[in-house]
Amino acid sequence: MLAEVLVFAPSIARFRLNWMEDRISAAHLATMALEATPNRAIAKPLEEELLRHVQGYGVILQKPGSKVLMLSADMPPSVDATVNLANATFFGLIGDALSTLIRSKNRVLRVMGPSPRDANIIVTVVLDERPLRDKMIAYGWRILGLSVIISLFTAALVFLSLQWLMVAPMRRITTSMVAFREDPLDPESRVVPSARRDEIGVAERELSTLQTRLRSALRQRESLAALGEAVAKINHDLRNMLATARLVSERMAYSDDPDVKRALPTLERAIDRAVALCTQTLNFAEERNELKFSRFNLVEMLAEVPVAVPVAVPVAGTKDSGTKMVTEIPVDLNVTADRDQLFRVFANLTKNAFEAGATTVTTRLIDEDDDGGVIGLALSDDGPGMPEKSVEHLFKAFAGSTRAGGTGLGLAIAREVMEAHGGSIDLSETGAGGTVFHLRLPKKD
Repeated sequence: MLAEVLVFAPSIARFRLNWMEDRISAAHLATMALEATPNRAIAKPLEEELLRHVQGYGVILQKPGSKVLMLSADMPPSVDATVNLANATFFGLIGDALSTLIRSKNRVLRVMGPSPRDANIIVTVVLDERPLRDKMIAYGWRILGLSVIISLFTAALVFLSLQWLMVAPMRRITTSMVAFREDPLDPESRVVPSARRDEIGVAERELSTLQTRLRSALRQRESLAALGEAVAKINHDLRNMLATARLVSERMAYSDDPDVKRALPTLERAIDRAVALCTQTLNFAEERNELKFSRFNLVEMLAEVPVAVPVAVPVAGTKDSGTKMVTEIPVDLNVTADRDQLFRVFANLTKNAFEAGATTVTTRLIDEDDDGGVIGLALSDDGPGMPEKSVEHLFKAFAGSTRAGGTGLGLAIAREVMEAHGGSIDLSETGAGGTVFHLRLPKKD
């Protein structure tokens, strides 16, 4: 429509110019009747007929080196404006055309310009402006009607194009997304990508890939869930068997057989490791989606960790284990978290450090967030560091153990708990000088 408006102004100006040139051409033809007479005079009825054909009150024809020929009514009206087509300009014609359209009163115009039949002949016509305005209005309505038809046709093409190129493919994508949400494992819910190379084609291919991978992950999770349930049942029965073996080993302690006494400690440690493995596996399989938040003092919680962490290597000749925990945290630091789950994190890290050979585990407060929205803690030890192979799969269950016979569940549980709180745990450094873990916990009121 904007294009039609921009086209209308020069079009209506061109229509006005053509109408005036037609009047000049008709006037030139009318004066030829004068040239055909001997004395260049014609009867009054014929003159009136010629002026009606011209649609004017008078005609003046000027030829180079010739007399002026003139047709005129008995009482021509006074002229209101003169239009010289020889001096017309593009914008001037547009302005005059718009002025004619908006003017309601009739004017008498003197229109002069070269004849379309002979550029050397100047023709002047005196005529009314109203017939021109009426024809311009009719022409404008025709342009408007044509514009509406073109606009409707264009809108229909745009609508159909958008439906075919964008709406229909997007509807197909959204339908697939809804169907996938309702039943992710249904293979029929997968969107079939097209060969399009635009953004919609990319979206179709990426969505198809995402659905395929997510469906595979869900199936794998279902399999793992079934496997976990089976392992839990096996663990339950296995722990009962181990409890029986433990009772039997305790009875064996009263045996006087030296071979039995030598083998008994090894047997007891093996049973203890088996029980610990069963316990850790069951703890890892537990649902930890719902955290029980409470406000508690962090230093008081850390003071309970040494009591819960068994130390297997006492100092020779004493009952002291030779290990200690150092807390460099303000005594008034309170946090909002699941106390039991957070306790498990520090207990697992401390136990791992002591079992790896560390004698001192230090927990200190570090300032990592200028906005004060995160509590940063560093847990370091003076152990020998971690093997490179363990670091690569540090937080993966059953793959990141730092010692022989370990399961790697402790660190996997620690990361899961921290992420459930909205925080994180990362290995900052490890080496001969010890290992440092950084823990970040969001501040909550």
